[in-house]
Amino acid sequence: MADTAVGRLTHRRVLNIAVPVVLSNATVPILGAVDTGVVGQMGLAAPIGAVGIGAIILSAFYWVFGFLRMGTVGLAAQAEGQGDSDEVAALLTRALMIGLGAGIVIIALQSALFWAAFRVSPASAEVEGLARQYMALRIWSAPAAIALYGITGWLIAQERTRAVLVLQLWMNGLNIGLDIWFVIGLGWGVQGVAFATVLAEWSGFALGLWFCRVAFAGAAWRAWANVFDGMRWRRMMSVNTDILIRSLLLQAIFVSFMFVGAGQGDVTLAANQVLLQFLMIASYALDGFAFSAEALVGKATGARDALRLRRAALLTSGWGFAVAALMAVAFAVTGGMIVDAMTTAPNVRTQAREYLPYLVGMPVIACAAFMLDGIFIGATRSRDMRNMMALSFAVYLVSVVVLVPLAGNHGLWLAMLISFVARAVTLGARYPALERATAG
Repeated sequence: MADTAVGRLTHRRVLNIAVPVVLSNATVPILGAVDTGVVGQMGLAAPIGAVGIGAIILSAFYWVFGFLRMGTVGLAAQAEGQGDSDEVAALLTRALMIGLGAGIVIIALQSALFWAAFRVSPASAEVEGLARQYMALRIWSAPAAIALYGITGWLIAQERTRAVLVLQLWMNGLNIGLDIWFVIGLGWGVQGVAFATVLAEWSGFALGLWFCRVAFAGAAWRAWANVFDGMRWRRMMSVNTDILIRSLLLQAIFVSFMFVGAGQGDVTLAANQVLLQFLMIASYALDGFAFSAEALVGKATGARDALRLRRAALLTSGWGFAVAALMAVAFAVTGGMIVDAMTTAPNVRTQAREYLPYLVGMPVIACAAFMLDGIFIGATRSRDMRNMMALSFAVYLVSVVVLVPLAGNHGLWLAMLISFVARAVTLGARYPALERATAG
């Protein structure tokens, strides 16, 4: 029943997509730790703060274009499900054009963007000066960094997540090696960290193109009449715009969570920051199975096979929930030790342990939202994602307004949990329509 021209849906196939993504995600925090550690060898506080704030600002600029990965996965997977190899290649070209173009715009607007960033997040004169040096150099890899979103999405649509893992390992490994050479060996300081990242990201872009070489083997990637087809561009931009709005609303939840937590005092703010790392760990693991859903649901949607879509949703979600349950058990058993490893401040440890039960339940409660996101991305039901995210954001705001005055930081964590439930319930309510549209 689940066998079609695009292959059988099996547990092994789900894991083949998911596991490399999980391993790839695990390398992300390692690079940040090495950047900090290498700069820390200079024995000064300002360079550490400069690299930290500079990286956060640039990541925020680039994150705006994260829709390029999600939109590319769904559209490319559907084109493959339809057997339209020409459109698969053309989609890669469009994604590269958007990514490279966006990076060039960011370079052109860097002065205004940096000015605005430091008005929102002010720093001391010394830290800001060093951060500007860091960003002024690192910004030159913006086209590569953003275009890599499109490359990654295209590879995931092809179920080539091992290539994504190799790409991540190559970039982070090269970045770490160059960090050590430039900063400790050559004494280039903050600019050495930035230059290492520039070289790593451009080399990653080149490697990514090589991984996509099958698309460049034919002429479809440069069949300009198809690449610039107005209807296809409008669809791509519509999907990406909806995903962007959804992502901005999701980010607003986390930003407001931190701001409201800050109003509870410095110790509570620090405890919340420690506990959010548990959520990051859970998201890194669940992303692998959400990405599996994106690719497999996308192909089922392209093939107009509703039964296959359902099987893809059930297989990937089953693995997602199993991993979420394991993480919940792990957090329950080792959560206290993880908290102690993250901070030595006794008052922060005490508060973090008080709110730790919310994080123990978080993976299982949040899993449905993660998996439904992947399912809807694969089906390119971006309007539903946007609208249901807007509803969920409203539910979260009401929860904060009602619960925080009643229960303080406990109310804030409950509001966060409620936001995940709201996302799952609202998207789940739209799932039957997704199947009907596929069958129709």
